[in-house]
Amino acid sequence: MFDLETLLARRHILPRVKARCQREAFRMIAEAVAGDAGSSAQDILDALLERERLGSTALGGGVAVPHARLPHLDRMIGAVAQFDPALDFEAVDSQPVHLAFVLFAPEEAGSDHLRALAKIARFFRDKSVVAALKNAETADAMHAVLVEHQASHAA
Repeated sequence: MFDLETLLARRHILPRVKARCQREAFRMIAEAVAGDAGSSAQDILDALLERERLGSTALGGGVAVPHARLPHLDRMIGAVAQFDPALDFEAVDSQPVHLAFVLFAPEEAGSDHLRALAKIARFFRDKSVVAALKNAETADAMHAVLVEHQASHAA
């Protein structure tokens, strides 16, 4: 099951990230999760950039789902970043990215990683969730939006 409480620690929710470019945003996210991921921020940054070289992780509509596999990770972990201003992720719709849900998985995660990515993508198809997250001003407010949305769609 896609469980935000397990996947997403509040310390990994980053509101109002002021980054000038995608690389800088990824660096900030990497620094936020490094302690829990068992990898250095540089290794995490490198993994995110390597995945992004394969193709943009932007879904369109101002949302992206960057992801990477990490060698020392024993479970999937996530981070959510709200970019202010929005960043160019070379999205297919040419829209800048306001929100990113970043997923990190163990190297051996296999299909669990793909299932989690699919669930995250479905989660962010809800335009009301995207709008609420874009307008949230704090990590607690963003967390409340995510948990409320998950609870309302758990049935």
